[in-house]
Amino acid sequence: MPDKNTRLKKFFFLLCLSMIAYTASGQTARKFSNEFLNIGVDAAALGMSNAVVAHIDHVNAAYWNPAGLANIEDQEISLMHANYFASIANYDFAAFAMPLDDRSAVAFSLIRFGVDDILNTTELIDNEGNIDFNRISLFSATDWAFMFSYARSAPVQGLKYGANAKVVRRIIGDFATSWGFGFDLGIQYEAGKWQLGLMLRDITTTVNTWTFDEEEFQKIRDAIPGQNQDVPESTEVTLPKAQFGVSRMFELGRDYELLAEIDLNARFFETNDVISSSFVSLDPALGFQLDYLDMVFLRGGVGNFQNIEQFDGSEELNVQPNFGVGFRYRGIQFDYALTNIGEGGEALVSNVFSLRVDLSIFR
Repeated sequence: MPDKNTRLKKFFFLLCLSMIAYTASGQTARKFSNEFLNIGVDAAALGMSNAVVAHIDHVNAAYWNPAGLANIEDQEISLMHANYFASIANYDFAAFAMPLDDRSAVAFSLIRFGVDDILNTTELIDNEGNIDFNRISLFSATDWAFMFSYARSAPVQGLKYGANAKVVRRIIGDFATSWGFGFDLGIQYEAGKWQLGLMLRDITTTVNTWTFDEEEFQKIRDAIPGQNQDVPESTEVTLPKAQFGVSRMFELGRDYELLAEIDLNARFFETNDVISSSFVSLDPALGFQLDYLDMVFLRGGVGNFQNIEQFDGSEELNVQPNFGVGFRYRGIQFDYALTNIGEGGEALVSNVFSLRVDLSIFR
């Protein structure tokens, strides 16, 4: 009886074949493309259900809203690791940010989402119909993103803006590879105790161009009946998305502070989001962070409001809660988040760990 990991890896193998078939279909517009870039980074942000675009002001702003990089005062690094699908998929993030002067900053980021050691069983049966387990090989399906970010404070008091240029590299074993290029734009505005943020992802659309290894492709062309008959040059386009947020910090006595933010995520096509139309779909997210002496943090949030159709044809509203904790001491911050609670059972619950360091502590 195959164990859970073997069954999941078999599922990912079939998923990869489906991805190749779908990519080769010749369609150029994708409602869901480069989805690994929508997961989010930083356990602190994930613990708040990603409701951070208005207030984020450190190295991880490179992902969430590059305008926030204009607030950094010294060099910073960030690292994150998470497992998904019962530890079958690994998700990693690393970033470095530094100020250029008192008004501008830059950052470099790397994201990897990968499923490794997938069983390739396309040659399990030889030409004589015999099963030969020695013909099984392993491959990986990995998604990479490289981002360069720039941020600057505007002449208008409290206004900051930033942009990302990103390169996307996707690899499905020896079968298919793609390159993609895109841009993001972010804005933040601070007015008293209130902060506003707007993040526009893939503003020019992100275009991925796929190429296929014809020899490897021929081995799997009949793995899915009726599919994979041709290998055309193919492109896919990631449509723009927007995230708008409002945040405020509340002082709770001398030692405690409460940060609260509400965000609205927009996709410009119809989805299962709680508010959805053919023009735009909206999904709200609410996050909070309670801190003690800016040292110990407790976080929570709700998001991913989805109308899920039931077997009887009715719809049920699903909401995803997230939780997190953090600790900061002398420029070193460690954070943990528990995410994807309630999404498909235990296999999808994810433990996320991240580390952020202000390098000025070493000087």
